[in-house]
Amino acid sequence: MTSARMTARSRTPRAAALLLAAAVALTTAAGSASALADTPGGTGSRPAALDGTWRMDGYGTVVAVDDGGRRLRTYETTGVGCLPGELTATRSDASGPFRQEGEAPLTVTPKGRDRAELAFGDDVGHRTLRRIAALPANCRGAIAPSPDADPRKVFDAFWQTYAENYPFFAARHIDWNAVRDRYRPRITATTGKDELFSVLSEMIRPLHDGHTGLVDPQHPEGYFSGHREDTVLPDEQERKRIDQAVAESVRAAGGKDERSWAGGKITYAGLPGGIGFLRVTTFQGYAKGNTYEADAATLGRALDEVFTTARTSGPDALRGLVLDLRLNGGGSDRLALDVAERLTGRPYTAYLKHARNDAHDPRKFTPAEPIGARPHAGPVYTGPLTVLTSRLTISAGETLTQALLARDPKPVLIGENTQGLFSDRLERTLPNGWQFWLPNEEYLSARDHRTTYDGTGIPADIATRPDGALSVALGVLDRRTG
Repeated sequence: MTSARMTARSRTPRAAALLLAAAVALTTAAGSASALADTPGGTGSRPAALDGTWRMDGYGTVVAVDDGGRRLRTYETTGVGCLPGELTATRSDASGPFRQEGEAPLTVTPKGRDRAELAFGDDVGHRTLRRIAALPANCRGAIAPSPDADPRKVFDAFWQTYAENYPFFAARHIDWNAVRDRYRPRITATTGKDELFSVLSEMIRPLHDGHTGLVDPQHPEGYFSGHREDTVLPDEQERKRIDQAVAESVRAAGGKDERSWAGGKITYAGLPGGIGFLRVTTFQGYAKGNTYEADAATLGRALDEVFTTARTSGPDALRGLVLDLRLNGGGSDRLALDVAERLTGRPYTAYLKHARNDAHDPRKFTPAEPIGARPHAGPVYTGPLTVLTSRLTISAGETLTQALLARDPKPVLIGENTQGLFSDRLERTLPNGWQFWLPNEEYLSARDHRTTYDGTGIPADIATRPDGALSVALGVLDRRTG
């Protein structure tokens, strides 16, 4: 979303694959009959609940667990091959979360002998695992990526992964079979790396999808990321200019008691008339070490200081709140939902999500899972709310916006359509070691369980230029609270 990836669901492209491919280490024997029957306690002992091999619904992933449920590994699968995951996830006992360096914890919960649920600490929802008898044949002895891999196999793995997992070809008017027919004849056993990288990039460029991309970790210029045609992502200098302009507009509106956290990624100011102004520019990278736990703690402390008892109840409570997401590049959906849960006094369904689940039919998905927003245990703000959005409201910034659409009272969205990137990025490795990513999920409206804002983005209730959105929001709140 998690766009880094212009988001964090938004993990960076150079990070190990969306935690799925970052999950683990195990021998191929984990899928064998003996691994299903025995534990380290000795031959004939009762099998651990998770030991064995599991296929994930959607996501093109096989998960293997051994060592009495203490060690886990993923395999990336398509109809043309299987590659082993890169990292190891382990736990000290057979009941706690799995850990992997630099990543949020993941949990695997048995739901009977033949089904389990996998969840990532920094994400929302879960993924269903179904036990299979053994590791698929093409995963047994799966060869690690090699820079010398046949370019034709690299092409085929790239094309097939999109063919089996990408949900939006029809919406983006792309005939993926025609793309293969056009580009596959250009690739031979002797195709050079530069030409191969160029071809793969050209294939996905017309999708104009910011959750698609490709990187050669060994080449400083080997990076491509899709983007919407009307969007230019700001560089560091432009972001500083925008930050300064926002700060000046808040002061011009009478802002006082300004506070900031996480190096300015979270800011708050009081405005005249009992209006609060909360700006969040990302849902990742708040704290040293960039771990999910540290980020969650930093965000929690900031929100505790913003949503105090005095501001949420009593005679001096806020009469209105402006939430500024105009330059929010995304990150963790779980952290985004933490903000939504400070803005409600009742539990509700924020949105639903599902993943493409049929290699041949992009219209078939896993069952849609409702994602709930539950009120924070401490003070919460339940009054009038305006949300400032723009085409630079991306991924987890958008899932927060979508979550707030189901809030009561419903917020007023002011500015531009959001970017239209909701899915977690499914990150994969190619046979030559290059990494690439694509979306494979849809986030659905809680109102009708059908509407998706992928591609188009969430429309503003009041369309205006982003630089004029604050004054419009103050006018809206003045009318609602006057």
